[in-house]
This record gives sequence, C-alpha cells and structure tokens, in this order.
Amino acid sequence: MQDVPQSIGGQVENRHTNGEISIIRISTAGMGARRVGIANLPPEVSHGVLHTVLSNYGEVRDIQMGTWSGLFRYLVANGIRLAKVTITTHIPSHITVNAHRVVVSYVGKPMTYYGYYETGHLHQACPMRR
Repeated sequence: MQDVPQSIGGQVENRHTNGEISIIRISTAGMGARRVGIANLPPEVSHGVLHTVLSNYGEVRDIQMGTWSGLFRYLVANGIRLAKVTITTHIPSHITVNAHRVVVSYVGKPMTYYGYYETGHLHQACPMRR
C-alpha cells in the first residue's frame, strides 16, 4: 500500500459531474508504530543518544536492550537495541549514532541502498553504479 502513491505519481485527477477536473494529491498519512531493531551500537552509547537520533524519524516511545531467548537461566543481552517508534519518515538501513554506523531494520522498511540512502534498489541494481 505504501508503494501506491509513488506508483501513480502522488496525484490523480477526479472529473466531477459538471465536467470540472480536480487534482487530488495522495500520500501516506503515517506509517504507524514499529518495533525498530538497531544493531552494531556499542553498549556504552546511551539510550538517550539513540533516542535523539531516532527522533528525526518519528516519536520514540521506548528503547530496550534485546536479550537472547528466555530459555536461559539469566537474561543475556544480544547486542541489539529494540525501539518502539511511531514512524513518520522511513529510517535508512544505516544511520550514524555517536560516530558509529549502525544497521536499522523493521517490518515494512523499503530497501535502501546504503551507499547514499536511495530507496527502491540494492547495490547490485544501482543505476549510479559503474
């Protein structure tokens, strides 16, 4: 559904019964709450710093450390941070947090070429690639 506005150029024409034509702009109102995974961020970088960076893409509700399965006797951190974010703008696959390049993933995220954050294709199919 998120591809529809892009596939039709973001607008459609509506012809009224009196013959008048109106241009209707179509866009997504918001992408809703998502559980965003952030990998490769050292544990010494605080949740506050990550919160500040993620705030550029929507409202950050919560950030927690991911843990391995509850089958272990103790909770063991797996190195992935999990943030609940109400996304207003898609987050690129890689972002910089406190001088660390981290990997971002969530359900519904479009493919993003990490070289220059262009959406819709990967490195192998990049039109700018020589």
